[in-house]
Amino acid sequence: MITKGRGLLIVISGPSGAGKGTICKRFMEKNEDVTLSVSATTRAPRVGEVEGINYFFMSKEQFEEKIESNDFLEYAEVYDNYYGTPKSNVEEMLEDGKDVILEIDIQGALKVKENTREGVFVFILPPSMEELKQRIINRGTETQESLMKRFKSAYKEINFISKYNYAVVNDKVEIAVEKLEAIISAEKCRVDRIKDSILDSKEGIIHEQLYD
Repeated sequence: MITKGRGLLIVISGPSGAGKGTICKRFMEKNEDVTLSVSATTRAPRVGEVEGINYFFMSKEQFEEKIESNDFLEYAEVYDNYYGTPKSNVEEMLEDGKDVILEIDIQGALKVKENTREGVFVFILPPSMEELKQRIINRGTETQESLMKRFKSAYKEINFISKYNYAVVNDKVEIAVEKLEAIISAEKCRVDRIKDSILDSKEGIIHEQLYD
């Protein structure tokens, strides 16, 4: 029989304002069987954010204690705040056969790539840098100084696109989500991912349905 194997780790990142959060939210609405990993952070909650759903909010001291205990799959300091992915939660979900999305910053994504071979890395791009700037302005949460800091960082971050497996331009959210779904479907069909699940351990043969 074909058994359900280890889940797929999907790492999604991109410059601030590219819309990765919006894409992940819409993707999760359409694909209820995929789990979104909740990150920990030391930044203050934004309006409407909920503890344990958007982030695990903690003090800098608490976060640094967890760093010392090696409790994060990855962590990074971005804009003077820590962000990190709790290791045990992600590993447990993958072992249970659940697909897990990590929506994390570029520094964190590169650390995950250093530590695992199984991740699928997707870079979200804005349709243009002017559109990116406008999206950040429209948030209404940035001072002029922080706006320029984020915009300059975006130029640098885009240079890391070659470290990723796929790139998705977020011009229209629905189209971007469809592209992400296509990427995940293709990854699930890769022979190196499914060969252990379709190999009959008793008879040592590939099931006939592969050739139907």
